[in-house]
Amino acid sequence: MAKQAMGDPKRVPRLEKLKLQSQTKAEACIAEITKALDNRMDAGVLGACPVEFTKAFVEACGSQSCGKCAPCRIGLKKAAELLEKVLDGEACPCTVKELGELAQNIYATADCAIGFEAGRQMMSAMDKFSDDFDYHVTHDGECGIDRYGQVPCREACPAHVDIPGYIACAQAGNYTDAVKVLRKDNPLPLACGLICEHPCEISCRRNFVDDAINIRGIKRFAVEHSTDYNVKREKSTGKKVAVIGGGPSGLTTAYYLGLMGHDVTIFERRAHLGGMMRYGIPAYRFPREQMDKEINWLIKQAKIKVKYNTDIPNDIKFNKIKKDFDAVYVAIGSHSGNSLRIPGENAEGVLSAVELLGAIGDGKKLDFTGEDVVVVGGGNVAMDCARSAVRLGAKSVTIAYRRRKDDVTCQREELDGALEEGCHLLELHAPVEVVTKGDKVTGLKLKPQVSGPVDRGRPKPMPADKKEVVVKADKILVAIGQAINSTPFEKAGLDVERRRIQNNEFTEVKPGIFVGGDCNSGPATVIKAIGAGKVAARNIDNYLGFDHEIKLDVKIPEAKVGDKTAAGRVKMMERSAEDRKDDFDLMEKGMSKQELLLECNRCLRCDHFGMGAFREGRRQQW
Repeated sequence: MAKQAMGDPKRVPRLEKLKLQSQTKAEACIAEITKALDNRMDAGVLGACPVEFTKAFVEACGSQSCGKCAPCRIGLKKAAELLEKVLDGEACPCTVKELGELAQNIYATADCAIGFEAGRQMMSAMDKFSDDFDYHVTHDGECGIDRYGQVPCREACPAHVDIPGYIACAQAGNYTDAVKVLRKDNPLPLACGLICEHPCEISCRRNFVDDAINIRGIKRFAVEHSTDYNVKREKSTGKKVAVIGGGPSGLTTAYYLGLMGHDVTIFERRAHLGGMMRYGIPAYRFPREQMDKEINWLIKQAKIKVKYNTDIPNDIKFNKIKKDFDAVYVAIGSHSGNSLRIPGENAEGVLSAVELLGAIGDGKKLDFTGEDVVVVGGGNVAMDCARSAVRLGAKSVTIAYRRRKDDVTCQREELDGALEEGCHLLELHAPVEVVTKGDKVTGLKLKPQVSGPVDRGRPKPMPADKKEVVVKADKILVAIGQAINSTPFEKAGLDVERRRIQNNEFTEVKPGIFVGGDCNSGPATVIKAIGAGKVAARNIDNYLGFDHEIKLDVKIPEAKVGDKTAAGRVKMMERSAEDRKDDFDLMEKGMSKQELLLECNRCLRCDHFGMGAFREGRRQQW
């Protein structure tokens, strides 16, 4: 019977055939729309109405909801309707109150993280933008944010450089004019052409179409192909200004105040100017001869005096500087390293990133030949240390990072470059002890970690249930942040909090004393330091009783309407890893003229089209 049953095709159940699953046209379209939405979210935050942005977020969350629970299915739809009332001018204060209560209920009762996060973000937006919500209610739906005249790339640049303007000049072949446009707001264009983190590109509206303009690459080309020129300096005002610190912020302030006619003196603790550009950024990213050329140019043009090897308070007291000058700008940077605070960190062979890169900046010849090097940290400075160690002859370089690879704070191309050059990333490992023999380093003991709850935008690492490991090391380079030596200024009466010198919104600490750059904001980028220096120069000039303007004698080429179809971004090329890892020569290659023209043509000229068209007649940053 059994054999008969098995042999009978009518009695044997058959399995259905499985189809190979492939992406449908609908799914492909949704994926494309999602990617476009991501790009617009990344690039469209400047000038965005907070209420509109919140509504768009709520509707996006609603479209992603499974609809199982009422908070998502009904609550998010109701929230979008209330937000629409606020935008249409049909809301009253009770509407905003109802919206807040609804957000709290969604946050508290949603079944899963989709609704939970939607409610939380709504609550956060209504708290942080409460004034904007109230403005919509009291002004018939009108937005209180000045959305007109904002050119996204310019607004995102800390120095507010006229980016479309110099791109247009470069496209027309007027490279010197392009540099003049740059230097109106940023006296260190080559520095930013080589090492800037280009926050402007994040907000570039070309992201809506394909990818951001390679703004940094265009800037570098223009500077490298420009000719020398002189800048007009205003007649002497008879006022004396002291700038303490010759880094990017101090140089910026000194340059603009010098052009305004003030008598400026820079007090520099080291033997060279440049600050962390010189003592924190390796020559393979910014060659020293090019740095010196740029700095010497602006010193000459603004007739700035420089006192090198002058430390405060050892060589001169801060109170004497205050007495001898009409105004003082403090821009001392952050030239000290943070410690690991673990046993053995004072052993021979443990160096801070500041010590290593500072020694390289001073031209000292270091030799790591045949040594195993461990770098602790995951920022740009850590990558600079690792890649420098390779060039100094290290046998092996391990980057120990307590978080995941996805959580590194460095630019991704810096990490990729380090890995290409032979460095090894040991992620999710936190240092617990420096292993020594006698007084010398022999290794670094690390505790494996796991990713925990998100804290300040990133998962917080926690100790894993695994054994500690020891990585062999002859040198340990600590790159976990920089510290500010503000003690002399605190003793002189300046307000200091957590080692940062405090100021008001106009960069002023007290009458006649201004502060900016890393010593105020904490360790930041070169372009942020330049932006702070530019603001300080304007405010110091005003404090001294003047209202000078930095004028531009360049005609920006007219914008042309063209076919702005999608086109590939020109990317900067580098020398091969095998070639570049053995020297400190510039590793990045510049654009060709053909690449420059292709990239310039991608610019949408937001200064003349879209919201930028409304900026005519508005006073610019100066």
